[in-house]
Amino acid sequence: MKDTEHKVHPRSEEEKAALLRRLKRVEGQIRGIQQMVIDDRYCMDVLVQLRAAEAGLKKVGLEVVEEHTKGCMMHAMEKGNDEKVVEELMTIIHQYAK
Repeated sequence: MKDTEHKVHPRSEEEKAALLRRLKRVEGQIRGIQQMVIDDRYCMDVLVQLRAAEAGLKKVGLEVVEEHTKGCMMHAMEKGNDEKVVEELMTIIHQYAK
């Protein structure tokens, strides 16, 4: 599947809302970190908050990978695109694991 292709298995409104809540939480964390820098806060405090924001983004990413695996990939595999789908998954796992 290419970046320009549309999602085969659309997210439910509940799934979208959950992802958006997590992303907004991370957005708030980033704003807080920006303010910490402006306020010249202690480096360790900034680093702790950076790690929390990274963990939040990673959680969103893992949820999207799970959703992709259970939805889009299953659909593609049913159409006989097994090898292509596995290659795509392995590519994203390698990129995400960096």
